[in-house]
Amino acid sequence: MAELVFFSGTMDCGKSTLALQMDHNHRARGRGGVRFSRNDRAGESRISSRLGLETDAVEVVDGTDFWEEVILRRTQGQRVDYLICDEAQFYTPEQVEQLAKVVDEIDVDVFAFGITADFRTRLFPGSRRLVELADRVQVLQVEALCWCGRRATHNARTVDGVMVTEGAQVVVGDVDMAGESAAVEPLVPVVGYETLCRRHYMRRVTAHGAALMGQQDPLLPFEVDACLWRGSGGTGA
Repeated sequence: MAELVFFSGTMDCGKSTLALQMDHNHRARGRGGVRFSRNDRAGESRISSRLGLETDAVEVVDGTDFWEEVILRRTQGQRVDYLICDEAQFYTPEQVEQLAKVVDEIDVDVFAFGITADFRTRLFPGSRRLVELADRVQVLQVEALCWCGRRATHNARTVDGVMVTEGAQVVVGDVDMAGESAAVEPLVPVVGYETLCRRHYMRRVTAHGAALMGQQDPLLPFEVDACLWRGSGGTGA
């Protein structure tokens, strides 16, 4: 029987890598599938991994109807046994329901990959619906790490190296500039993302903030409260 499976985790835990690997494995066994993605870091109509793997995909937009996408291909004689749905947190709840319908009504496997919660620790609408409807929800076993070395459990958004907890849910940013985004004075604010453990997420201590605190006063205890750092935006600012 076909399944709707949601593979979830933080950034840097290998979701897109697994999506590409699963697509390869199924195609190698003669199954036909379609790859979908939305807002991939490599640009439109791509699935890319930070390991350097990359392939083409169908770009999902608000008007995408997965039921129609599958029916159209099947009526044209294309074999569709499964769907790879990367960046599924950006899908609408209605699109997730379409994926469930594809599984139940025409026996197509759907493998969805995405982040569960945003930078405010709130569930993405698409991820919430996937958790509600999926036959299985699997948390990826590859652990992303916080700058301190602990297991990262939260995705943080930074602006010029300072963690923020307000703003639009979806904003394109750089995931490779943790600790570097405020190294020079930018002409416009630089938005970045990094993964943090719960302790440092709650204290708002990013990699850049920890580096600044270490430079300013090496005698401070390692686990200093972020509110003592002038750039944290806390009560000590």
